[in-house]
Amino acid sequence: MTTVDPTNSTSVDPNAVSLTINGKVVSARKGDLIIAAADKSNDFIPRFCYHPRMAPAGMCRQCLVEVEGPRGPMMVVSCMTPVAEGQVVRTETEQVKKAQEGVLELLLANHPLDCPVCDKGGECPLQDQAFSHGPGESRYVEEKRHYEKPIPISDNVFLDRERCILCDRCTRFADEVAGDALISFTSRGNNTQVMTFPDEPFSSYFSGNTVQICPVGALTAKPYRFKARPWDLDQTESTCTTCSVGCRTVVQSSRDELVRYQGVDIDPVNWGWLCDRGRFNFESVNSQERLTTPYVKDEQGNHIATTWSGALDAAARMLRTSLAVSPESVAIIGGARGTNEDAFAWAQLADAMGVHQRDAQLADGLPAEVFALPQATIDEAVAANTIILLSPDLKEEIPVLYLRVRDVAQKRKSKVVEITSRPTGLTPSAWKSVLVEPGKIASTISAGLDPVIVKQIGSGSVSVIVGRMNLAESAESTVLALAEILHVAPQAKVLPVLRRGNVRGAITAGLTPQQGAADTDEILELAAAGKIDTLVLLGADPLSDVPDADLARRGLAGARNIISIDTFMTPSTSQADVVLPAAAFGEKNGTTTNLEGRISNVAQKITPAGTSRPDWMIAAELATALGKDLGVGSVEELTTKLANTVPQFAPAMNSKALRHDGVLMNHPTPLTLSRTTLPVQDRNSYDYRIVSFRKLYDGAVGTAKSPSLAHLAIGATVVVHPLDLARIGVELGANVQVISTKATAVLPVTTSEDVLRGTAWLPFNQPGNDAREIFDARADIVDVRIEKLT
Repeated sequence: MTTVDPTNSTSVDPNAVSLTINGKVVSARKGDLIIAAADKSNDFIPRFCYHPRMAPAGMCRQCLVEVEGPRGPMMVVSCMTPVAEGQVVRTETEQVKKAQEGVLELLLANHPLDCPVCDKGGECPLQDQAFSHGPGESRYVEEKRHYEKPIPISDNVFLDRERCILCDRCTRFADEVAGDALISFTSRGNNTQVMTFPDEPFSSYFSGNTVQICPVGALTAKPYRFKARPWDLDQTESTCTTCSVGCRTVVQSSRDELVRYQGVDIDPVNWGWLCDRGRFNFESVNSQERLTTPYVKDEQGNHIATTWSGALDAAARMLRTSLAVSPESVAIIGGARGTNEDAFAWAQLADAMGVHQRDAQLADGLPAEVFALPQATIDEAVAANTIILLSPDLKEEIPVLYLRVRDVAQKRKSKVVEITSRPTGLTPSAWKSVLVEPGKIASTISAGLDPVIVKQIGSGSVSVIVGRMNLAESAESTVLALAEILHVAPQAKVLPVLRRGNVRGAITAGLTPQQGAADTDEILELAAAGKIDTLVLLGADPLSDVPDADLARRGLAGARNIISIDTFMTPSTSQADVVLPAAAFGEKNGTTTNLEGRISNVAQKITPAGTSRPDWMIAAELATALGKDLGVGSVEELTTKLANTVPQFAPAMNSKALRHDGVLMNHPTPLTLSRTTLPVQDRNSYDYRIVSFRKLYDGAVGTAKSPSLAHLAIGATVVVHPLDLARIGVELGANVQVISTKATAVLPVTTSEDVLRGTAWLPFNQPGNDAREIFDARADIVDVRIEKLT
């Protein structure tokens, strides 16, 4: 019997374990490995195969330590041995040192001594540990083995098999973490090597992570190969803004040029992982096509380089003329590309001008009200008993969030319920996948989900990951589906997933329609009707990104004046009357806000290209030209003003936290969504209902201007179910007419079992013929006929 002293209020953690490492008493948790406990106590144990974010493998045997057992000291592999109460561990005995020297001597028996030409040289764990824990010399004089090298195993990753030490890190990452088991061990014994499968490249969206975690130079990244040595690099920690996850990164430069991004492991967000798009798109910052000087359009419609003062005077003159008519004749589109400070400065300028028509979203997101629902962090979302996906394919649009959700699904920590119109990257990991035709998701949920799903939802905590599921379907349909889910699961928290990097920060900072003013679609309609005199584009390219291509084209043609602030001469910027070059990522300081509302810093590492300037500075100087004063002279002052003006940004005053894990913004009092119905006409049996969302690689400017990524876009196509191909009466790959009530697009047709019969998938914003011609911003869904070319 156990007696409890009621006067003793000290609680004992039943999972706490006390052990001794090199004479020091160390506290750990049940299930912790010896190597992890040693890391916490600053007792370094050499290792190659061990990685804290992957299951242990015990491949390299470099982490041998001595543990006291019933029969005396014995050697164990510390990355495979859990801690135990009273355990005594020694990491520096003579026996341990001799064993580690032996392992290193064997690893170096066939490893080439080519450190001076190896990209890993200077930051190589094998190199470091050969010096710190190795024997100092080798007894092997035999010829080392040789392989053809390097072998391109993907578009951006090269393999040097001579350097590989078979640590299993890359293969475990590809299988366990990414779910792309496209790289594996082949052969046996002394001939064992890492290789891809025949005629199947390592085409993973996360392949760059294998390069970063490789402990030797066996895997190298093509964009970085032979660009710099580690001791030549200057670096700073920042936050990736390629999508809205907000992964922590190290931005590295050499000779004032960006050369590499590396993932930083922080618990709340990315665990050290990056997608390849976010890892390699630094090439676009270095592009020779960057805008480096202001331009104004002459009477013949040609862009003429000018000075900043000349361009700002021209822009101010346009705005003054428009404001004299009415503030309603001025509108602002964009702002999610920049920092919180950029967005806030432009919102302050809009306030000073009395301009309420502004929108950071390009008609491809969700209403700002989703941020006022009960909010989940990424950690809370993936820790819920049930995760409901009302979102686009996370693997394609929010890749690192996909890794976090897949992790809990594979480990059976949470049950994933996916409600979608097309199978996604998470479908194989989902507990239940409900496939619904576009336009009918809300009504399907309202009519009643599977009782098994309803029971699971009621069994505990619920998170809903919600985003624009289909760009050929109205945002309202997603919101109504979310309202139905919240009716079934009133305890649920919501994690909004909007793809654009700082869209949440821009909306919260004020770049969202004010007092019921027009959003992007409505702004473009007003412009097409001749009611917008001056249209300001803040890093926005409506001609490429707004789903309704015809509306974007008419809107830009109808605006009397266009002012564009951008990094490249995009199709929309090429129509601007005044072009102002903006500083890109890595060229300015500030903060950004990710999809969960986490505020973290972005850091300047290199000099802005040419005379380009941060967006906030352009807003401040334009305000001065208009006779107004934003009252700030530096980005630090702007951050302080933002935190003091917008209550949600008050935590941003903690500058130290911004440079590490970030801080969560304050959330307003949650609101409740009202349930209603959206009448959607049934699809004609001869028609196909369109599903459209982005692929990871598309026509986005950061991808298109990065040589290592540009060619990875699949190109414009229409994808149907294989059984529907015969109905259309064409061969695979043939061009077909995709006919909507609005327009016709000619596209090659391909097939996939993942597409529901009676639907067609159009990847969004791909090179080639523009499929957006058939989209209609006023329609709730898009139905088309697909016919042979005549």
